[in-house]
Amino acid sequence: MTSATSDNPPSSPARVEVLGNIGPNWFASVMGTGIVAIGGATLPFHVVGLRAFAEVVWVIAALLLVVLIVLVGGHWLLHPTVARGHARNPQMAHFYGAAPMALMTVGGGAMVVGRDLIGERIAVDLDWVLWTAGTLGGLFTAVTIPFLMFTQHDVEPDAAFGGWLMPVVPPMVTAAMGALLLPHMAAGTGRQTMLYFCYAMFGLSLLASFNIIAMIWSRLVLYGTSGTARVPTLWIVLGPLGQSITAAGLLGGVAGLAVEHDVAEDLNVFAILYGVPVWGFAVLWIALATSLTVRTLRRGMPFALTWWSLTFPVGTFVTGTSQLAAHTHLPAFKVAAAIAYAGLLFTWLLVAIRTARGSLRGNLFKLPPSAAPVKAHKEQVS
Repeated sequence: MTSATSDNPPSSPARVEVLGNIGPNWFASVMGTGIVAIGGATLPFHVVGLRAFAEVVWVIAALLLVVLIVLVGGHWLLHPTVARGHARNPQMAHFYGAAPMALMTVGGGAMVVGRDLIGERIAVDLDWVLWTAGTLGGLFTAVTIPFLMFTQHDVEPDAAFGGWLMPVVPPMVTAAMGALLLPHMAAGTGRQTMLYFCYAMFGLSLLASFNIIAMIWSRLVLYGTSGTARVPTLWIVLGPLGQSITAAGLLGGVAGLAVEHDVAEDLNVFAILYGVPVWGFAVLWIALATSLTVRTLRRGMPFALTWWSLTFPVGTFVTGTSQLAAHTHLPAFKVAAAIAYAGLLFTWLLVAIRTARGSLRGNLFKLPPSAAPVKAHKEQVS
């Protein structure tokens, strides 16, 4: 997701080489597409045709993942200097967290949706491979990108934005998707270790995310927004919120397979005690992010890959709300999940169409944003 590209026609007739500037931000399209499939398949009610739709969308996400792995791999082989430059770019570097999440989203989709197409055994094996690769990659980004921020990146006081969450959210996806694999492990120490490992990943990501969310809130209060295509990244805040509700619900639901009954009951209750308050804050953030996004759109915000921030985070809110509906059995959460999924479908279709159009024109393959800081500002009231 880059904040400097638009799908407006290029001013120069020269076409930018596709492979030359492709970055890790493109994996956000896999995340956003995969979560549409998972969200649709896990809604707490039945809709005729929705399962088939989810299967088609999962296949699209899986194919897109394969294409991007080839393209990004080729990028590293043919343009290693440009690829390494992404890691030094204080805006682009954070989106290396998108690749691990894309892997685990497609892997989780294989378990939730794809098993009807490829068989349960292949789905489980595929998910183990993608979950393991995504977990290792996510732990790598959760350590290395903050380390670069602490030691090398030139970070301004008003620099905090939603993209800062991207490197630290993958372990939360590990926790949620790991819960899907737990029932397919042999009973015993290994399964129990897996459960507690997922909770450790839950805590790792949650505490880091809360720190960053606080910095984003502080930046908005003190400096305002950038007023650019970076504004949609505010929606990324929903990612750790919704995914943590989802993880708490899924882990609580399978805890009884790994630990004694009393502990499992406590973990199941935790899914509600944690999930409902965080869900309330997520609703507040949706209202704020919507207001700021609409405000920026009215002032001419250009299309960019940052618009994919409107998909995966909203999708995690859908899955989190569905988990609360399953745990509380309240119709209100079922209605909320339906409304959120309708919004997700709308934004996914909009962003997918705009991305396809911008890709065909070549505009989305321009150079990533420069390392120069994006300045936030507030309007002066006379």
